[in-house]
Amino acid sequence: MTGGLLRTAPGEYVSHATKDTIELGERLGSFLAPGDVLVLTGDLGAGKTQLTKGIARALGVSGQVTSPTFNIMVVHEGDRMPLYHLDLYRLDDASQLGDAGLYDVLGSDGPCVIEWGEQFADEIGDDRLDVFLTRLDDEVAPGEEPPRSIRFEPHGPRAESIVGALA
Repeated sequence: MTGGLLRTAPGEYVSHATKDTIELGERLGSFLAPGDVLVLTGDLGAGKTQLTKGIARALGVSGQVTSPTFNIMVVHEGDRMPLYHLDLYRLDDASQLGDAGLYDVLGSDGPCVIEWGEQFADEIGDDRLDVFLTRLDDEVAPGEEPPRSIRFEPHGPRAESIVGALA
């Protein structure tokens, strides 16, 4: 990878700019297929939505991609396939997942990108790709935009093949 995106280890990257996080997402999105599930974990401002913007771009989504915090789920229609983008931040109980539409889109005709889904890993299932995004605030002066660490942790053979293709 070029520019401000650095591969530091298998399945681990450091992004030095928003455009690099989007570029990594676009590369990741080019390997996704219907039914793939990604769970994005990271604090506010870690880059979850920026990575999703790149995934959407790879799927041919032309509309704006923002975090669906208040909608919980947004379906982005793409040229290749739809992208199901969920934000489970406001949910606090697994019984709410059905009403949020999660079970309707898992295993469907497009990939699911789930922000703040780590607390529901058992309900989401074992076949998923966990993506951990971390702001590296200690690496820059106060007030400067920090780089991000992006680490992929595959669960299942399909997720392992995605991470392998990404390398």
